[in-house]
Amino acid sequence: MAASTTAVPPVAAPGSRTRMTGRERLLLTLLLGAQFMVAVDFSILNVALPEVGAGLGFSLANLQWIATSFALAAAGFTLLFGRVADLVGRKRLFVGGMAVLGLSSLLGGLATDPAVLLTARVFQGLATAAVTPAGLALLTTAFREGPLRERALGLNGALMSAGFTAGAILGGLLTSLLSWRWAFLVNVPVAALVVALAPRMVTDDRSGDRPRLDVPGATTVTAGLLLLVFGLTQAGEHGWTAPATLAALAAGAALTVAFWFVEKRSAAPLIPVALLRRRNVVWGNAAGLVAFVTETSLVFLLTLYLQKVLGYSPLATGLAFGVLGLGTVLGGTLGGRVVGRFGTRATILGGGLVQAAATLPLVALGAGQAWLWLLLAATFVGGVGNMLVIVAFMVSATSGLPDADQGRATGIATMTQQVGITMGTPIMSAVATAAMAGAAGADAVLSGVRTAIGVNAALVVAGSLLAAAFLGRSRAAGPAPENA
Repeated sequence: MAASTTAVPPVAAPGSRTRMTGRERLLLTLLLGAQFMVAVDFSILNVALPEVGAGLGFSLANLQWIATSFALAAAGFTLLFGRVADLVGRKRLFVGGMAVLGLSSLLGGLATDPAVLLTARVFQGLATAAVTPAGLALLTTAFREGPLRERALGLNGALMSAGFTAGAILGGLLTSLLSWRWAFLVNVPVAALVVALAPRMVTDDRSGDRPRLDVPGATTVTAGLLLLVFGLTQAGEHGWTAPATLAALAAGAALTVAFWFVEKRSAAPLIPVALLRRRNVVWGNAAGLVAFVTETSLVFLLTLYLQKVLGYSPLATGLAFGVLGLGTVLGGTLGGRVVGRFGTRATILGGGLVQAAATLPLVALGAGQAWLWLLLAATFVGGVGNMLVIVAFMVSATSGLPDADQGRATGIATMTQQVGITMGTPIMSAVATAAMAGAAGADAVLSGVRTAIGVNAALVVAGSLLAAAFLGRSRAAGPAPENA
């Protein structure tokens, strides 16, 4: 189906060019458009959940499964699909995943009962787990290490984060002006366009080596991730001491430890243990995990503040976060240049400290409308810092590796992103709830939000300092010794 004469070749000379060709810009636009669409799906239904529940007859207790079913599939299968992309071809998985995303979005938009909608959300999550690591691997192999890759990853990070914010705004607008069904249906034409264009624009440099899929490793890590994500969502819903929470987290942790030993003994491991010993992979992903946990949970905390304390509507709340989206776009635009000039280590440290410095003043938020200006300024600056960390994390976590391992590396990085997004809300919800114990009303919500924001800022500082301390000192995260 793809014509080799029209395919876009990878950049030939690593780190030498600073300007993209016209075809490279088209390829980047296609890949970034797909990643933006995937990011929008993470949050587009958040403000529409009450409308969806009312329209399809979801009980209040089961409403959270609209988000949880997506998160379980997206986070639980990302690492597996990252390896599948290396084995069957990133281009095939990318195009196939986009097709499934379009079809499942159509199914969700036409759903007439809860079972059909949840089925659509599961398939949307599976498609996300396939498209995100495959798309990132296509990007990192098309743009070799150096200024072009750093710029491409910066734009990717900016659009992924902006997509998370835009999803809340778009979901509010579509639900208010049309129907919650358009939160699904808006994906269909975008997915169709990507599926039509990708076969001619995307190359897939699959190697001739086709080892067998590590079935024990894939089963262990996928089950472990599913249980961990399920446990985290249960913690946010029922508390950290609930039996279902403790059982799921304990079983997930046990399977994750078992995965390590399975991989040590596997002839064709899903993730070679040597890869997990690279400092740039481990500590780059640690910085990324903190960045996603803190910023997405801050959005949750500030949503509580805006709606429960200031009395904003869901649509007005989504619009207020547009300023955060602008900050992330600016941070992503600058991120590649900052990494190129100062290196990943300094960028993670500097970006994290900027994010923390912008977050900490929010502990002073009060009940008056005038505090909105502090919120807007702080989220803009914090968004810039957060995105600098995310760009540096992506560059670090995918650098110094051969093309054959890019699917594995981007699968780990994507898993970090999705688990971080899932973890943030239940963690900070538990902190805020504990601070509100014994009180009620807007004052209690404000007290809980302030406490959780302070913990959020402290977590950013600790994560940035630790990651910077253990990352290598090179300007770019190059190859690390296998025993690093």
